[in-house]
Amino acid sequence: MWIEWTIAIRFLREGRAQSALIAIGIAVGVAVIVFLSALISGLQDNIIDRTLGTQAHIRVEPAEEVNRVLPVGDGSIHLILEDKRAQRLRSINNWQQVRDTLDTLPNVTAVSPVISGPAFARRGEARESIALMGIDPERYQRIIPIQRDIVEGVFRVGADDAVVGKQLAHDLGLRVGHKLRLDAGEGRESTVNVTGIFELGVRELDARYVYVDMKRAQSLLDLPGAATTIDLTVEDIFSAEDVASRIARLTGLKAESWMESNGQLMNALRSQRLSTQMINIFVALSVALGIASVLSVSVVQRTREIGILRAMGAARHQIWRVFLLQGALLGLFGSLIGGLGGFGLLWAFNSLGPKLFTAPLTPSLLLSAALLATVTGVLSAAVPARRAAALDPVEAIRHG
Repeated sequence: MWIEWTIAIRFLREGRAQSALIAIGIAVGVAVIVFLSALISGLQDNIIDRTLGTQAHIRVEPAEEVNRVLPVGDGSIHLILEDKRAQRLRSINNWQQVRDTLDTLPNVTAVSPVISGPAFARRGEARESIALMGIDPERYQRIIPIQRDIVEGVFRVGADDAVVGKQLAHDLGLRVGHKLRLDAGEGRESTVNVTGIFELGVRELDARYVYVDMKRAQSLLDLPGAATTIDLTVEDIFSAEDVASRIARLTGLKAESWMESNGQLMNALRSQRLSTQMINIFVALSVALGIASVLSVSVVQRTREIGILRAMGAARHQIWRVFLLQGALLGLFGSLIGGLGGFGLLWAFNSLGPKLFTAPLTPSLLLSAALLATVTGVLSAAVPARRAAALDPVEAIRHG
């Protein structure tokens, strides 16, 4: 195919102005694809990290309690209008076995039992409603790495130690080393030492969460040896829904994924992804139309040359390949320039921009953009190539 390559390169060199313009157009399109794709990817990663950095990917809880309708022995039918049953705080049956089973599931990266319930935190005359979180520190750190969010003191729970949120500490005037009284009602109270203050960046959590060890939470909530939920993280966050469904079937428990509890976030992510795809499609179409128009003009300008080549014995498929190669070369050359341009834009955004988040530049993104431009170039050259290959040698020379 060296003959086709030679002719294709010669045609491109003879029409330098046209080739340069279309290459610049392709480069701009590829730069837009690379920059926007990386930008939206970085934005999505930032949103997901901020959202899932403070919650588990999947939460396993006891199945909801429902009212039972006792059968009537006389064979009559009773129509009953009933309200939904109030859900009391309950432990997961055999939660240790459930935990060990979940540890073995594929795609599950961390499993942590938690006992949580409502309580009050008191200091002097001040009192705040809190969510009491009894945790296994080693396991829970793999779900939510509280250690990195400690702003004062250390992350240490166990015995008489507790860790509280920054907003709660502010409301109660707490500092590391202060005493805090926890009241779960019905005379169940306990005093703990504040060993650390954390800031998750979510006001609701920073104002309500108090972490203690599981035994103290079990005692305060009057659920000895209990775990009310089991939190999990998965390797692929977008597979959480499928994993949750499998866990529900396997254990008979209620398993809710982050995708179910964050419906608005999922809609936003889908919209962003759809926007990226639409932008890529329209940019590819504009690139394709530009290449097709330039090569169509090239066919008209080189009608005589094509006729001479055909008269000298060049086959139709050779002429066809010449123009396909031109399209591929334009796409490849333009994509290389566009990739460098996109890289420069991303560098400027990450170094000189607002630095709200980082837009990642991955080799796969550059490769896919270059592949898209090259394939687009070949496909858009198909029609002009077919037209050139179909020219009659005699007519081409006569009217060229």
